[in-house]
Formats: sequence, structure tokens, C-alpha cells
Amino acid sequence: MRNDKDRRLVLWIEYDGTEFHGWQIQPGQRTVQSEIEAALARMCGENVRTIASGRTDAGVHALGQVAHFDTSADLKPKKFLLGLNSLLEKDVSIFDCREANEPFHAQFDVVRKTYRYRILTRKGSSALRRSHVWHHRRRLDLERMQAAAAHFAGERDFASFCPESIEVSSTVRKLDRLEVSETGDEIWVEVTAEGFLRFMVRNIVGTLAEVGRGARSPDSIPAILEAHDRNRAGMRAPAQGLYLVEVDYGD
Repeated sequence: MRNDKDRRLVLWIEYDGTEFHGWQIQPGQRTVQSEIEAALARMCGENVRTIASGRTDAGVHALGQVAHFDTSADLKPKKFLLGLNSLLEKDVSIFDCREANEPFHAQFDVVRKTYRYRILTRKGSSALRRSHVWHHRRRLDLERMQAAAAHFAGERDFASFCPESIEVSSTVRKLDRLEVSETGDEIWVEVTAEGFLRFMVRNIVGTLAEVGRGARSPDSIPAILEAHDRNRAGMRAPAQGLYLVEVDYGD
């Protein structure tokens, strides 16, 4: 419960998810949340709970995660930014910190999020990008993937693209944008929506990759969506190619 005397501060966070077991605190595991909260406790002299825009899984990266926390500590946002970065390991950093002047909740006030998935398509592996892309040794047909991606836009039931055991009130989500593009020797899949189901983006990417290598037709996507059956969709793409790019809170 928030104390009326507490201030609410908002953090913008970048992290390399390679050595993290995801965002959320888990006993005996290194997580982004646990590292940030430990640093905040040292700075504030009190236990501090962070609330993020949403969880990211083990191995997933973030270019713009957002989280808030409440504290009675009388430190300016710039002090939090500098202090946290001095205490945190090099694979997580705070690039902005602001005080919330109006009621704000990092999770409940989200308007939309954007994720990016990177697929390396060259034959040889990459020493520098090995933990940041999915190395797909076979060439992928960009136009086929783009044709398949067009079937995902709008409001759809994504039951075929999430775990069957998932506990949610609805598997319907609305995708504002799903674009497939080529950047050098990589294919990027970018998707924007108000919310996502667990593994949804990685399952979509795995299916698009199968389309790209000719194992599925671009026109097979509507039938997969209508089946509401996880077994009908493609493989789950590896975690290391996925990035939380941006969290949008509107005005």
C-alpha cells in the first residue's frame, strides 16, 4: 500500500537479458527486478518494490523497459539515475528517471508496447551477436514472410500462439502493427499492440520463419488462427532475438 508521503518515481531501463532469468524476482535466480530493488534499498535505506510495464522472460532484452517505485527518500531523480548506474552491473542501466507529478502506474497505464525480433540469416555465425539474434542458417524469403505477416493485423484470437496452459480471461489481442523488414544480414520482425500473451511474439516469429523457408504457405495463417490450437502454429523462436523496444503511455 502506498503511503501518502511517498513519492513515485519512474525509471526507463535498458538491459541485456543474456545472464538474467527474466525481469521478475525468482528465488535463487538473478533477475533484473531483484538487482534494481537491491540497489534502490541501498540508496533509500528501505525496502523498495518496483512495478514494471510487464515481465520479460529469461534471455529477452530491453531497450526501453519502464518501471515505477514509491519511496520516502529525499533524492532527486538525477541522483537516482547516477546512483543506480553506479551500483548496477554493466548489463543493466537506467537511462532516464522522472518523478510522477500525477497518478501513474507503469503496468496499468500502458497504451501499447513494441517488440522487435532479430533473425540473422547468413550461413556463418556471429561471435558478437550470438546472444542477441536467432541465427537461422537457411535463407528466408522476405516477401513470403511479409505476406504472412499481413494476416495478423487487427483483432485476432491468438490461442494458437500461446501455451495451452496459459491462465488468462481471453486470448484475443489487437495488433496495431506487424512488420517484417530486412536490415543488412538480418530480418527484423516488429510488432506493436496494447498487450501480448506469453511467448506470443516468439511463436509468431517461429511460424513466420517456417513460411520464409518454404515449409508453410503465407495463406496458411488464417487457418492457424482459427484452429485455436498451439500445435498448428510453428516453433517458438529462441529468447535471445527478442527485444522490448518501447512502452508507450500516450499523453
